[in-house]
Amino acid sequence: MKYIVCLLTLLNGIIYNCAAQTTAKSDTTLTNATLSNCVQFALQHQPTIQQSLIDQQITEHQIKSQLAAWYPQINFGATYQNNFQLPSTLFEGSYIPQGAYNNSNIGFSGTQNLFNRDAFLASRTARDIRTQAKQNTISNKITITVNVAKAFYDVLLTQKQIELTAADIVRLDRSLKDAYNQYQFGLVDKVDYKRATIALNNAKAEKKQYEESLKEKYAFLRQQMGYSLTDSLNLKYDSAAMQNDVLIDTNQVANYQNRIEYQQLETQRKLLAISVKYYKWGYIPTLSAFAAYNWGYLNDEFPPLYNKDFPSSYAGITLSLPIFQGGKRTQDIKVAQLQLQRTDYDLANLHNEVNTEFTAAMAIYKSNLTDYYLLKDNLDLSTDVYNTIQLQYKAGVKTYLDVITAESDLRSSEVNYTNALYNVLSSKFDVEKALGSIQY
Repeated sequence: MKYIVCLLTLLNGIIYNCAAQTTAKSDTTLTNATLSNCVQFALQHQPTIQQSLIDQQITEHQIKSQLAAWYPQINFGATYQNNFQLPSTLFEGSYIPQGAYNNSNIGFSGTQNLFNRDAFLASRTARDIRTQAKQNTISNKITITVNVAKAFYDVLLTQKQIELTAADIVRLDRSLKDAYNQYQFGLVDKVDYKRATIALNNAKAEKKQYEESLKEKYAFLRQQMGYSLTDSLNLKYDSAAMQNDVLIDTNQVANYQNRIEYQQLETQRKLLAISVKYYKWGYIPTLSAFAAYNWGYLNDEFPPLYNKDFPSSYAGITLSLPIFQGGKRTQDIKVAQLQLQRTDYDLANLHNEVNTEFTAAMAIYKSNLTDYYLLKDNLDLSTDVYNTIQLQYKAGVKTYLDVITAESDLRSSEVNYTNALYNVLSSKFDVEKALGSIQY
């Protein structure tokens, strides 16, 4: 019975460890790598985001450290002094030794800030500094979201190019067989099937280039996501849904107040405004209270030194005000005011930058959207033309040059349409970023 219990305990431990490993594995891998899931994964695992979150924690501890100045500062101290020779004093013409050979002092002391501009500044800026650290994290999240989305579409584009090239190779291989068969039957000369061979070899070389490029695109996507280099990553997407996602309201107007950059500048401006007050507070006295309680010990012999104590205590208030510092406080105030004024120009400049960025992003998006619709029509037309000419060539009506031209047009239409689709999807994220509609 004892061995059975031990065996069950061991099995439970193995099952628990396997489950824990499975859970940990699922936290660092994606089984359904859609665009949304890739973005969410990046927001949880990307090193830049993790660093921003750590920076927030550091900021919080720094704030608490500075606010600690408002609490009583209590210290404990202990000293022991052995005098080899006692100091002497002159009294009525005689030199008289004074003190004891053994001296010791043990005590507590404390101070309390009543007004201190550094501590007061920490209190006034705590909320804005927390906001600033949070806004830095939000800014990084927005950047990562756009980068992951573009890298995601870049991988899909390359995968689609590989698929198109593979389909092109199938068509060219079929054309090569048709051209060779017609050459064997004496219907055409050998130029046709040699042209087909050249086109087929070019397509195979192009496919290899795309396959190698796909490795680099995947590596970049993994980097943006913070994804492991060893774990598999198979992207999932819905072609029909992607085609429906190309549209965005083009009547929207950019509101720079929605941009995280504007919010960051506003927070910076608040901090600079408080800095102006901080330097003005330099004309206000620093006020603090202090108190101490000590136990003194005196004896010429060491063993009985601590048999009797002589306590002492005191309390008081310290008032400190620099009278003249060579104009330092005045110059500090002017510097802070100029820095605040400079931030106002930063805000005005940001307004222009946002407007320019939005205008450019919307122009590129509209251009890509127009290309998308036109090239989609071209793809349908090229497919119909290729199929028609292919049948006519087999019937001996068209030459093989016509087939090559039609196939080349179809290939170009497929590539151009695919590029247009992913370009319009990528440019859509640029518009959303410019609008400030990506929020966290």
